[in-house]
Amino acid sequence: METTTIATQAAVPVRRPRWLGYALATTLLWGVWGACAGLPTQYGFPETLVYVVWALTMIPPALVALRRNGWRVRRDPRSVAYGLAIGLLGAGGQMVLFYAVKAGPAYLIFPLISLSPVITIALSYLLLRERTGALGVAGIVLAICALPLFDYAPGAGPREYGVWFVLALAVLAAWGLQAYFIKLANASMDAESIFFYMTLSALLVIPAALAMTDFTQPINYGPSGPLLAAVTQVLNAIGALTLVYAFRHGKALVVSPLVNAGAPLLTTLIAMAAAGTLPNGYKVAGIALALAAALCLALQPENDQPNQGA
Repeated sequence: METTTIATQAAVPVRRPRWLGYALATTLLWGVWGACAGLPTQYGFPETLVYVVWALTMIPPALVALRRNGWRVRRDPRSVAYGLAIGLLGAGGQMVLFYAVKAGPAYLIFPLISLSPVITIALSYLLLRERTGALGVAGIVLAICALPLFDYAPGAGPREYGVWFVLALAVLAAWGLQAYFIKLANASMDAESIFFYMTLSALLVIPAALAMTDFTQPINYGPSGPLLAAVTQVLNAIGALTLVYAFRHGKALVVSPLVNAGAPLLTTLIAMAAAGTLPNGYKVAGIALALAAALCLALQPENDQPNQGA
């Protein structure tokens, strides 16, 4: 009898958690996007106009998601508030980032804002009561350590902490809160409605991006400008949709560090392969830590992660 039971259990396939597939899809999409995102800017297409293109590329995946949901959008006040908060935190953070990189050193700003998952993890732990096992905890710690290393580069000397530092903290807070609200909203509204409001918010911020654009400077309107931006930014847009689904089915304190460490890891590997060069010591450390983090988070047993927040 015992032999039969063991054999029966062994024959049952291991069920992979749904969140992991969506999280890995986001990691892949954002990893490839990250490796190509800077090309339009290098060819003379301003970052502010890249934002406009990104906002427009949010429309196709939003339509696909809405069709999948029977064209239903939650319009109750709570859903509208959650949806707009999520969208405006993301889009507003991007607008603030434009100002930050003009006022301060990018080699310090980007490592700082890469720590936004720390806010998501803390809020999910304290307010949503999310928990994970030993492997999950190890993966979270390793991911947090890896995040700043991908963008950090030694500067020319010490820098004064001025307006740029405050702006970078604002971006960090906005994107950390955005991820938390995505998870919170998934408990009371469908993922498709969340993404609809994210798209709407991105479109609403387009006038601000246009106002920030210096149209007196030469702008590349050729294929290597807006067209290339559209090709790369659609990866960003689809990745945002799969991220919403990942948060719907998984824990924010696990999904956030996995995606935020995995995507720059893939970006770095693609950039290395394209350039045929080796990364500096900081990126090597980031790669090693991110690989270990992704492995721990992916292998954390699902039944050790009671999803009390969803």
